Amino acid sequence: MDRYQDAVARSRVAVDENIVKAEIAKILEKTSENDNPEVYKKILGSIDLTTLSTEDSELSVAAFTRRVNDFENEFPQYPHVAAICVYSNFAEVVDTNLDVEGVDVCVVAAGFPSSQTFQAVKVADVAMAVASGADEVDIVLNIGMFNDGNYEDLCDEIIELKHTAKDARLKVILETGALKTPERIRAASILAMYSDADFIKTSTGKIYEGASVEAAYIMCRCIKEYYEVSGRKVGFKAAGGVRTTQEAIQYYTIVKEILGEDWLNPDLFRIGASSLANNILSSLEGKSVKFF
Repeated sequence: MDRYQDAVARSRVAVDENIVKAEIAKILEKTSENDNPEVYKKILGSIDLTTLSTEDSELSVAAFTRRVNDFENEFPQYPHVAAICVYSNFAEVVDTNLDVEGVDVCVVAAGFPSSQTFQAVKVADVAMAVASGADEVDIVLNIGMFNDGNYEDLCDEIIELKHTAKDARLKVILETGALKTPERIRAASILAMYSDADFIKTSTGKIYEGASVEAAYIMCRCIKEYYEVSGRKVGFKAAGGVRTTQEAIQYYTIVKEILGEDWLNPDLFRIGASSLANNILSSLEGKSVKFF
């Protein structure tokens, strides 16, 4: 057994599906406690506002970014989003057009969404994105290597990409819709954190099923266990299909109940979304708002 297999084998996070379902049901009973404007504001401030379209262009991404600038002027009573997330080639466009302090430039890179390209290409992509202004880099865990049990090469790749990203946050997307089972989600979570990931993220939202409360529960349990062992706080990001205020509150509740208040800030909790920001804003305003 190598060190990576050993790290997975040492975990005591429960993966029995019946236990997981029962624990999630208990947690979600507390969702109503978080259904209030103060939580809506916290969620709004934790959103990675995302555009990942085949039709994205320099003009469209620049306009998308300027809406975030405009938001601060039109809704000064609410927090701005945590980051603007785009394809890596648009990092400079966002960086150039973004005027709001505290909003990060986030990119998806390194063969997103499949993680299928040469490692040298992944490294170059991350390096160029960071040089162009990216503060955060979202990459996809190589599911093919994971399926083959090739944990050493899998982890070495993530470690190299984190080294390349330098001070930029590295978020590792597990693609939980492909992993499917609690046991596999647990293993992928542990491997990503063991490889210096700053965040673990549920999904790309492009190929497989997006975020699920089941995946979020397992991932947050793994983050808690890892923190207790290492003392290092790893963030959690839900992405892929999180659209409504009620769905967002469920993920907020899971993070709150498992990881605690310390995680309920943009440094450790994110939701990747395109339409969610408008829905949260509508909940705050008490009427339909389509700002972004």
